[in-house]
Amino acid sequence: MPINKSMRKVLKALSFDGIEVEAARHLANIKAIDPMRIFYKTVDYQIYNEDYEVPVRIYLPKEGEPEDLPVILFFHGGGWVTESIDNYERVCARMAQATNHMVISVGYRLAPEHKFPTGLMDCYAAAKTVYTNRNIFHKASDDIVLMGDSAGGNLAAAISLMARDRGEFHPKKQVLIYPALYWDYSEKSPFPSVQKYGSDYLLTSGKMRDYINFYASSEDDKENKYFAPLLETDYSNQPRTLILTAEYDPLRDEAERYGKRLKEAGNRVEIHRIKDALHGYFALGIKYYHVKESFDLINHFLEEDSDYV
Repeated sequence: MPINKSMRKVLKALSFDGIEVEAARHLANIKAIDPMRIFYKTVDYQIYNEDYEVPVRIYLPKEGEPEDLPVILFFHGGGWVTESIDNYERVCARMAQATNHMVISVGYRLAPEHKFPTGLMDCYAAAKTVYTNRNIFHKASDDIVLMGDSAGGNLAAAISLMARDRGEFHPKKQVLIYPALYWDYSEKSPFPSVQKYGSDYLLTSGKMRDYINFYASSEDDKENKYFAPLLETDYSNQPRTLILTAEYDPLRDEAERYGKRLKEAGNRVEIHRIKDALHGYFALGIKYYHVKESFDLINHFLEEDSDYV
């Protein structure tokens, strides 16, 4: 459904620049208050990144035993600054049910207290354990999918690059949902969607600049391909990839550019732009039509083994 005139006025009123970290976290934490939580089938676990215990939460669908289920390793969004596995509980529980996958949600450390690359390395440690420790998860690489939304999509893409570079494990599939893959959200951005949708569509270019500055430990980080995967120059040997973008999203064009570069490097890639959608829609209810469309695409991707056009 197109955004009508009245809705545009509401969106404009809600689209303000500036991130006050504690206020933003308190607002995000409201989502953790969930009366349906008792119906979730979950297990809490810890994975070590050196001496730090990275919390993960495992979600099981209603059907299937854990050893029979493929895995979605999920990294939540929130600009590397807000959100948590608690806040994403409803999203991940519904994801497990909608895809009939075991979903493992990673509680990586947040900026600005823990700047780049701390959160990334928490996620990398979780991925390495899931991919390589058969005593715990008993899964082959073909049965594991990396997935993230927004900042989580950034982390998933960075992990795929880092895994290839280090040769420690080999992701075969990734799903990037409106991922943040670049670092410049000023008027100098090379992506038209930053200018076109960076002021009146909830996520603003000003907020993205704040998130980037909270995440970066120095200006040099902004030149690091694991910070901004669009800075990579070699996109070979990357996983089969599904990229979902939102039409009214300042991050739209960079995500679609990333998909194009993956394709040009010979990878199997599918890119879908969700019409009339805003950044963040994936965290809405499972019955919301943009979310339903996304899960149809995700399930087709998870089930499809042939090359994409």
